[in-house]
Amino acid sequence: MRFLFCMFFLALSITACNHSQQYDTIIRNGIIYEGSGGNPYKGDIGINADTIAFIGSLTNAHGKNEIDANGKAVAPGFINMMGHSEESLFQDGRAQSDLRQGVTTEIFDEMSYGPLNAKMKEQLQKNETDIKYPVTWNTLGQYMNTLEHKGISCNIASFVGLGTVRQYVIGEDNKAPTAKQLDSMKILIDTAMREGALGVTCALIYAPDNFAKTSELVELSKEAAKYGGTYISHIRSEGNQLTEAINEIITIAKQSHIPVEICHLKAAGKNNWNKMDSVIEMVESARKQGLDITADMYTYTAAATGLTSCFPPTLQDGGFGKLRKRLQDPVVRKQMAKEMNEDVQNWENLYYGAGGADNILLLSFKQDSLKKYTGKTLAEVAKMLGKTPEETAMDLIIHDSTRVGVAYFLMNEENVKKQVVLPWVSFGSDEPSYTPEGIFLKSNAHPRAYGCFARVIGKYTRDEKLMNLQQAIYKLAKLPATHLKLYKRGGLKTGYYADVVIFDANTVQDHATYDKPHQYATGVSDVFVNGIQVLKNNNHTGAMPGRFLKGPGYTSLK
Repeated sequence: MRFLFCMFFLALSITACNHSQQYDTIIRNGIIYEGSGGNPYKGDIGINADTIAFIGSLTNAHGKNEIDANGKAVAPGFINMMGHSEESLFQDGRAQSDLRQGVTTEIFDEMSYGPLNAKMKEQLQKNETDIKYPVTWNTLGQYMNTLEHKGISCNIASFVGLGTVRQYVIGEDNKAPTAKQLDSMKILIDTAMREGALGVTCALIYAPDNFAKTSELVELSKEAAKYGGTYISHIRSEGNQLTEAINEIITIAKQSHIPVEICHLKAAGKNNWNKMDSVIEMVESARKQGLDITADMYTYTAAATGLTSCFPPTLQDGGFGKLRKRLQDPVVRKQMAKEMNEDVQNWENLYYGAGGADNILLLSFKQDSLKKYTGKTLAEVAKMLGKTPEETAMDLIIHDSTRVGVAYFLMNEENVKKQVVLPWVSFGSDEPSYTPEGIFLKSNAHPRAYGCFARVIGKYTRDEKLMNLQQAIYKLAKLPATHLKLYKRGGLKTGYYADVVIFDANTVQDHATYDKPHQYATGVSDVFVNGIQVLKNNNHTGAMPGRFLKGPGYTSLK
């Protein structure tokens, strides 16, 4: 026994000698949460280049850059499982609303910015709102490389959109693909997977994604499965057909032999709130059967999407232009005004689900003449215009020539709390990343853009004690990294990439509200992305070390 003690202390001495060297960065005196949910411990972290080189005691070592964490939490960078910064990063690559909550990686899903044919490129350019950028790419990989080369502070990764490849091959018409068209879609998915896509994605309440049948989704998911990819979906219904939609994604998992993820898990509409317990049971039963099924969520009771979600997807058969034209037809308008107030079963009526115009908040417009309505409810604007809310909704879409960004108050807090603690649920803002200045102030954000992740730590972990901090960090970092097969991410381990966040768990707080959404969260002091410090003492350093993170099927295409 004495011999073993001697050997132990000798090993410690050797370790200390080995780490009397210099590191690019040393983070000292932190409470280290390595990401897997285990107990934290006090220690130091040494970083060289983009890699965590050592974790332990670095008393004798020196760093070119040294940070005294002074007892703050040191954790792996958080992963935004649904960061819609596809355009906002062109305007400002600093990704500050996310970064200041500890997010170091943003995942793009529901749709994708490639592949694009000539018509889609023209349409994308034409539909730009306040943010302007040249559409110079054709494939998803080219788009991601464009963002990386422009300069970004966060890492980015993307799925390839099944609706995107559908539009590329079929257009925006409501019809099934021919065998030849299905093969063409598979080729596009194959290319995207080898370019680095994480898998395939879709948003099944929107056109043209909604036009795809389950069998089509299965066949295309099989193509991604060949490369170890994942299927992630805004499921076909989050309301009246919620359980049926969960069954569909489970069917896709079984038949395609692919891991699946439910985007922004929720039960939408008061009449559906009682379904959450059965949904949880369905998912957990599928997991017990061996299916790799997870979900993500945002920590709010309001969703945000287009005002067009007050109308059935079939109205968009042929594209947005057809929808806009149909909404000007008196016969269609009369039918829609009636149907908006009905608890329809065959499409996701968010007007009814929200309980009407009082619970629909207007967030963003393209036309300057309409921006004065930003921050008002649909009911308030209808009163100002002397019209019914139904007429107002149709007219705003027509006059803005966009889907019009709105928030729908659809969920209840009890279900949010049930979901937050589930071990298979991670988190996503479902929003762009913002800086509260310039053109970003021309529209209102959903407060989840600035507060989704801060609320996990502050509100639900510290204040409401629904879980402990190590569990929260696991769900913010390791869980999504593992599910998406992000190599050497989501944890603090020697040899892992140095995506690191330092925060005071006692003071982390969200401040964004629906009335005043453009407000940073506080409590996160320092953030590293690929070993480079991008947030230092609450200030952005200007560094842009973010990378395009490739999926498991990546190969260098010549």
